[in-house]
Amino acid sequence: MEKAVAVKYSEELPAPIILARGKGELAKRIKKIARESAVEIVAIPELTDALIELKVDALIPEQFYYIIAELLVYVRDLKSSR
Repeated sequence: MEKAVAVKYSEELPAPIILARGKGELAKRIKKIARESAVEIVAIPELTDALIELKVDALIPEQFYYIIAELLVYVRDLKSSR
């Protein structure tokens, strides 16, 4: 089954948060909205599986800070290289 988790971070937040999450048709819709909004989509199935269990607006658990930080840097670098 298709899964999607949208993560948001800003300096005003103590940690990144779950912005949206879903499985099946909802996951497809989340990805469609991301593409239409020029939001990068990065597939990391293991991370998605872990984060999809969290509620929307939940802070990302500390155990995921490092991978989320790497992901945010990767996306930032992608955008700056365009």
